[in-house]
Amino acid sequence: MSRISQPDPELTHRLTRRGMLGVAAGATAAALLGAAASPAGAATETATGTTGHGRGRPVLPPGRLGIQLYSLRDKVATLGFAPVFAELEKYGYDEVEFAGYTQGSAGPITLAQLKRLARDHGLNPIGSHVGYYADDPNAYTFAQNLTQVLDDAQALGLKHIGTASGPFRYGSTVDAWKRAAEEFNTYGAAAKARGMKFYQHNHSEEFSFATDNPKVRLYDVLLRETDPDLVFLEMDIFWAYSGQFRFSKRPDGTPAPFEPLNYVLRQPHRYPLFHVKDGVSDPANTYGYRMTDVGDGDIDYQKFISAVTRLRGERLAHHWQAEHDQPAESFTFARRSSAYLHSLREKC
Repeated sequence: MSRISQPDPELTHRLTRRGMLGVAAGATAAALLGAAASPAGAATETATGTTGHGRGRPVLPPGRLGIQLYSLRDKVATLGFAPVFAELEKYGYDEVEFAGYTQGSAGPITLAQLKRLARDHGLNPIGSHVGYYADDPNAYTFAQNLTQVLDDAQALGLKHIGTASGPFRYGSTVDAWKRAAEEFNTYGAAAKARGMKFYQHNHSEEFSFATDNPKVRLYDVLLRETDPDLVFLEMDIFWAYSGQFRFSKRPDGTPAPFEPLNYVLRQPHRYPLFHVKDGVSDPANTYGYRMTDVGDGDIDYQKFISAVTRLRGERLAHHWQAEHDQPAESFTFARRSSAYLHSLREKC
């Protein structure tokens, strides 16, 4: 399952994921290994809401647990959305984030049917990943077909529409990212005019340094050059900590530590969405972690989610989407991740 042997694994996955389920989605890369648990045990955890984490207020705000459907792409492609949504409803999910609006061999579905199907299962379609750009002028991307992308998002009733592609269209220099930021501002303005928020989902490379100024972190350029009222961020927490592992030193070896959580605490309004993705620490791995089901890894989600939701006025301002790029069994991943996140309690 690991992709760390590829010459440029993040780019490789970026190219293959664009075609997922017939609609461009963003980039990712993973060195990962899924874990599984018995369905009976996970179902019990979901029903009780506790796994020995105390009796305080739930860390997870009510109505805010979602899942990125890329994690369930195998089930969507073979079974269709209806059986997948039925399972997610049973597991206690409130929201879904799309990574394509078609369902492979399971047959065609219209956007109106997809929206109604989600609602029928108590799932709120919260966002979607679409490609940033492509060489094909007819590609389903923000750069090539902005109006169609926004039309479809509006038809689904989405409040957020974004990309998992990094702002590398013009390169890795400061000016290249300023140019990409200008385009993101354009997409953000167009989305805002329709009552939606445009967002960008990170991978670890966003935390690398500009090739023409190795003292400058590219993610900081993105934050600085995008309009905070037009461009929002979906922090993939796993990839942010992978970025911390990979890029806490500049190319010359001088220290450049950063804490992903601090980015959020400084500007919480810019992070309406999160990807809750877990990993086991592995310094021998290129990315610093091996991806796993949420709750089986070393990322402290009780601390991270609590720190955000305890901010004044922020408890219900964010949406938490579980994800695993290559789960060993996707329904098992979804079930166990929901059970774990619902079990978390704030420390008294």
